[in-house]
Amino acid sequence: MKMNPFDSPFRVSLGSAVFFLGLVAFASLPPLVIGASTGAVVVGFRIFLDSLTGEMSTSESLLTHLPAAGYYISFAAMASVLRLRRQITAPIRAGAVGAALDFLANACELGIRYWMGEPFAFSGQTIIVLWLFAILRSFCVIGVYNMWVTKHVRSLAEARKQELERLIMVSSGLYEEMFYLQKSMALMEDMTRKSYDLYSRLMEREHVEPRVALELAEHIHETKKDMQRIFAGLSKLIGRQSVRGRISIAELCAMVIRANEKYASLSGKTITFAYNGHIDLMTDQLYPLLSVLNNLVSNAVEAIEQTGAVTLHARLRGNELIIEVEDTGPGIAADDIAWIFQPGFTTKYDRQGNPSTGIGLTHARDIAQTLGGHLQLVKSEPGQTVFRLAVPTARLLQSTPSAAEMSDREADRQENSVM
Repeated sequence: MKMNPFDSPFRVSLGSAVFFLGLVAFASLPPLVIGASTGAVVVGFRIFLDSLTGEMSTSESLLTHLPAAGYYISFAAMASVLRLRRQITAPIRAGAVGAALDFLANACELGIRYWMGEPFAFSGQTIIVLWLFAILRSFCVIGVYNMWVTKHVRSLAEARKQELERLIMVSSGLYEEMFYLQKSMALMEDMTRKSYDLYSRLMEREHVEPRVALELAEHIHETKKDMQRIFAGLSKLIGRQSVRGRISIAELCAMVIRANEKYASLSGKTITFAYNGHIDLMTDQLYPLLSVLNNLVSNAVEAIEQTGAVTLHARLRGNELIIEVEDTGPGIAADDIAWIFQPGFTTKYDRQGNPSTGIGLTHARDIAQTLGGHLQLVKSEPGQTVFRLAVPTARLLQSTPSAAEMSDREADRQENSVM
């Protein structure tokens, strides 16, 4: 659809409106790139049509249609200078600016045609026609663009509404799981105390009623069922069924850092966590390593009073993986260093004055030994404490089954046979 207001090859069409719409819609492209490419394609397409009809030669067609490229290039250049895209949020102003640019770009094309010697009759009526087309095209483009934006915003709002509803359901589910987790934590703390008490009495050769061991087994069974229920609930919430697999040491340390960032925040402490290591090593020994590293990092969090830093250093030394946990806490007293890996030794007390069980570092050391490695304190002074975990890389590369991979039925069968 086009018209020739000057009885000359100069034309006014809806193609200019499509160009204007593309200019504001494709915000990732520079306006001059859009203007130059559009002008080249328009001129080439018109020459192609003339070659099909045979009305004029290629050279005549090029001279006839080349000024049309001046419209698109000048329009794009002025839009770039005036930053038309930033004004699109104000529809009336954007429409007025677009109409002015359309009129000026047409004037630029007419000037090029006049300079090339093309005759045409110019009058006040033609100016009115150009302004009328410019206003109609500009405001139609702005209207279409705003309708598209409105539809897009509504789609985003609907998507956000659905996401909010999903998050509310997830939050509700997590709130429910939290109570079971608190119950399990309290039960596990009680079991730990009773287990260590049982261990102490057995070490002292005291008589212990079999019922004590049975009660511990019952509590472990109940805790296991709670953990299974919590795991099933969380798996349903996040859409995963398996967390077993091979991951990198860097990702493993990142998991430890994220978990203890939350622990530090919950404790009201400002602690900076960092990971320092560039090693390419994947392992499926997730649970043993997580247990050791979480124990060391949580101990560091508890040792730091209010503010401080915890850094995990990972490197390869020969055929061993070395992970060091360094913190800026007050350090360990010299008299206590020889006892920190002894079962029952502790310097931590809860708010009620009850001592910790003192088996965390012992447990971490035993896990390291089951992996064929060792755990040791390498430095302790005010402002710097460093624990070092060393594990053979050959052991980390082995794929061994774990209790977590057994089915619930098999685990229940073994548990019931013991009880």
